[in-house]
Amino acid sequence: MPTEQAWDRDRFRDAMATFPSGATIVTTSDAAGGWWGFTASSFCSVSLDPPLVLTCLARSAQCFPAFADADRWNVHVLAHRHADLAVRFATRGADKFDGAGFVPDAHGLPILEGVSVSLRCAAHSKVDGGDHLVLMGQVEEVAIGEEMPFVYFRRKFHALEPRGDQAADGDGRALAPLGYGGADPHVALVPVVFELDIGWV
Repeated sequence: MPTEQAWDRDRFRDAMATFPSGATIVTTSDAAGGWWGFTASSFCSVSLDPPLVLTCLARSAQCFPAFADADRWNVHVLAHRHADLAVRFATRGADKFDGAGFVPDAHGLPILEGVSVSLRCAAHSKVDGGDHLVLMGQVEEVAIGEEMPFVYFRRKFHALEPRGDQAADGDGRALAPLGYGGADPHVALVPVVFELDIGWV
């Protein structure tokens, strides 16, 4: 059973880092047409009708003013080959878009093809979340790719890679594959781990 302890900031961060999530890059443009973006693990669906998703942006981020004023943004759920972009967009002061493969969408916002999922969003609401701003977007367009996404867990990315066997339980009985294995039902997915700190968790 989880242990209960007196409030501790670092312990809270560790607890939140223990919740597995995906990893996303969120992008927008400012009034002058400049591109902005950040890496976020705080992302989830909110509503089906209307289709809403949310992500959270630190108020200390360099891109905060652009997103605070934005009426649109794009969310990209990263495939495992985008590790370098996840690091770049989590690095303060990095030249994030140089050679990264983003192109302008119909609204002039940066969009990256070849990701696991991309969502084009119009601003629905922006809510104070302490030291973060909660960006609620209404999804207007969805694209789903073929590549597996990352899993972000305990400040590390776990890339799901195919393995040509199945997991088994303690009695040696075959279990269902560990995630989507494509057309071959015998291909399991196992984590390949590398470390990346992309936020306060």
